[in-house]
Amino acid sequence: MKTSPFAALTAILAALLVFGTAAPAHAHDRLKSSSPARNATVESIDEVRLEFSSKVRVPFVNVRGPGDVEHKAGEPEVDGAVVTQAVDGPLPDGRYTIAYRVVSSDGHPIEGEIPFEVKGAPTPSPSAAATESAEPSTAASPSTEASAETSTETSTEASGDVSAGSAASAAPSAPSAPDAALAAEETPADPVTFPVWLIVVIGALVGIGIGFLLSSRKKAP
Repeated sequence: MKTSPFAALTAILAALLVFGTAAPAHAHDRLKSSSPARNATVESIDEVRLEFSSKVRVPFVNVRGPGDVEHKAGEPEVDGAVVTQAVDGPLPDGRYTIAYRVVSSDGHPIEGEIPFEVKGAPTPSPSAAATESAEPSTAASPSTEASAETSTETSTEASGDVSAGSAASAAPSAPSAPDAALAAEETPADPVTFPVWLIVVIGALVGIGIGFLLSSRKKAP
């Protein structure tokens, strides 16, 4: 049975149409790269960076370490096809897993996990730990100085009040100038005394004068 050229062309076009429409249907967005990369070994990280093949939305990123402890800081940020998640670090040595989930541009969810390892993370030296422990004591010294200054000011004010009270209590013992003058006026003066002979002489003179006056009146016509 012979096949006409028209039928063969129709079959080819139908096959191309089927495969051409099926390919885009399966080409969903995907994760292109990550930092840190899958199974990478790093000394330290500050954030997780995920890049997808197209714009994504509604991101969720978590970083879990030994003991299933979470080490993310805040919420993830999305900028087009790139999602970043800050890490609560520095991370100690150990194996970690980045769990992510986003919604792609065509509405399909994209999720997965990226394992990595932290090795050779710097550890704080004993001198640094001693310095950190001494910082609170140094920070507390201003309050101690403030309390000492307050105590000094309080004692100074108290001594000033006591001195003022002592001066006020001692003030009434010294009489004021008007009171002294009034006391001087009220004190009677010593009586003035005359010699006896002076009194006798004055009395004699008065008697002679009276006698002379009487005799002169009798002689008058």
